Amino acid sequence: MPGIDTRGSVVSTMALSDIREPADLRTLSYPELYDLAGEIRDFVVQAVAENAGHLGSNLGVVELTLALHRVFESPTDAILWDTGHQAYVHKIVTGRQSGFERLRQANGLSGYPSREESPHDLIENSHASTVLSYAYGLAIARDAGTDPRRHIVAVVGDGSMTGGMAYEALNNLGHSGRRVIIVLNDNGRSYAATISNLTAAATTPIERSMIDHPSLPSRITDKLSHTLTNIRLNPVYVRRQRRLEQFVQSLPYVGPQAEKGVEAFKAAVREFLQPPSFFEALGVRYVGPVDGHDLEALEASLRNAVELSAEGPIVVHVLTQKGRGYPPAEDDDEKHLHDAPVFDPAIGPPPAVPTGYTQVFADAIIKEAEADPRVVAITAAMPGPTGLLPFQARFPDRFFDVGIAEQHAVTGAAGMAMGGLRPVVAIYSTFINRAWDQVVYDVAMHRLPVVLCLDRAGITGPDGASHHGVYDMALLSKVPGMRVLAPSSAQELQVMLHDAMSLTDDGPVAIRYPRGTANTVDEHEVGSGLHARLVREGNGSVCILAVGKLVGAAERAAERLAETGVVVTVWDVRCCAPLDPDMIAEAARHDVVLTCEDGIREGGIGMTAADQIHAIRAEVPVHVLGIPERFIPQGNVDRILAALGLDPEGIAACVRGAI
Repeated sequence: MPGIDTRGSVVSTMALSDIREPADLRTLSYPELYDLAGEIRDFVVQAVAENAGHLGSNLGVVELTLALHRVFESPTDAILWDTGHQAYVHKIVTGRQSGFERLRQANGLSGYPSREESPHDLIENSHASTVLSYAYGLAIARDAGTDPRRHIVAVVGDGSMTGGMAYEALNNLGHSGRRVIIVLNDNGRSYAATISNLTAAATTPIERSMIDHPSLPSRITDKLSHTLTNIRLNPVYVRRQRRLEQFVQSLPYVGPQAEKGVEAFKAAVREFLQPPSFFEALGVRYVGPVDGHDLEALEASLRNAVELSAEGPIVVHVLTQKGRGYPPAEDDDEKHLHDAPVFDPAIGPPPAVPTGYTQVFADAIIKEAEADPRVVAITAAMPGPTGLLPFQARFPDRFFDVGIAEQHAVTGAAGMAMGGLRPVVAIYSTFINRAWDQVVYDVAMHRLPVVLCLDRAGITGPDGASHHGVYDMALLSKVPGMRVLAPSSAQELQVMLHDAMSLTDDGPVAIRYPRGTANTVDEHEVGSGLHARLVREGNGSVCILAVGKLVGAAERAAERLAETGVVVTVWDVRCCAPLDPDMIAEAARHDVVLTCEDGIREGGIGMTAADQIHAIRAEVPVHVLGIPERFIPQGNVDRILAALGLDPEGIAACVRGAI
């Protein structure tokens, strides 16, 4: 596939292998850089096609990344990436091209910035809206003389700017006047379309292309905005502006009034031509928008921003096109191939559709909403991955996407519940950690009828430590009045969501379920309410209490043990909080008890069960299997579980060692 420059022309490619470090980029001419940009896009498409990963976001930042590494000297200058979905290009030009053969695999290249991989990766964050706070802290350390970095550059997306933490950091940056350069990468997308008015007035290049005949005022506004941006980035202009302001202030009697008049005029112009003057209201200078695929414009803006940052923080607003240069990504209206499975690069991946537990949830919530008009659905910028797009199509007035704002989502749900609705909040398990305070004090303390549906629970695989949903059960089970449910089959999830609509009369309910295939069972193999389900009855020697996904592994372990004469009782815990007292009493009658869960072991469901069993019969040995207290790297889900002893062989081995 040939390279594509910013004008859409086909160009010859150059050897990407020649780029071993950022300094190599500074020797290239602009035609060579555009050739390189095309080759990088080809490389990224091929790497993601072979290993899956984040595609559209990386295709959109090729020129921006090249410009950043030509203007700044990483790692002496800190280039910080918010979320990290767009860090592939950064990894490529910092000497990690060969690592893409094992992208997102065990012992391979992380899909996010990684401190272990390179000194160019200063932070490793994959949860949005944090980078400005990192930058604020690093700036303080630099100014205190404890950090040697010259420049601190924070790259944040428009999607990440919907998170409250970003605004908290902006406020402090503006107040403190710290020397930080903020690059706002605006592609109009977080995962799907960005839920924000902050950058709504500035359209992306692809959005402009959809307008056949822009109005004369629009064309004039665009031209004036571009011209004013160039002027405001010019250091000569800035110095003269300062001298003029000092002169006006020195005028006797009329100085203050004249200064107010000048500022009012400037504010009016900014408001008309550059609505994101919001930044300047916080004390952060704003310049832009800048074409994010024009290398010369990017470099000029960044170099001038370096000079201007001496006076305080500055935002350079950059417009990019998510999925640029790869037609299947450009044509994906929903998410521009934000993430992609393994696919044929010649044709692109098939349309993304919910599968497994996500699809079961998608069908189940529509059924509940049809039966109860009070049911509403809330998500935090991920309507597709959580399975809510069909709900949105069916009940558009009862669907709410709040952007990357999990805290707001949960407390917003609390308000809806107070008003008589039955809100269902669909969030990834790992992201509920960000709304912990809201779950405890805004929802649970008020005993509100809120249902939390936590997708991607347990070990999730190639996205690594930040995305494994292993803390939900341990945390949520400690919240007074919170009911925590974990289905082991498709039918169990359906029943649990239905039961939750009545269980919430007494307080909130959380349902956590894994990514991937949902086991299908017969009608008699489904439980109900807050009760555990007896899966397999033994002879009183060994009892296994299994949670959610691990019920299947426990059943297979019991079958293997039976072949050697070890008869095992197996329970599907179903309700992790509160634990079914009948299950606990029955387990306490056995000689040995084993618990297994795909959540953190310390403080988890197994330890709670052990405490309750010992309260009945102290001498019963209880062996608790779960996720150890450490960060688990990326890798294949089944292999990770096997390495942790949470597969059938590991469970069976633990039983043999215990009897």
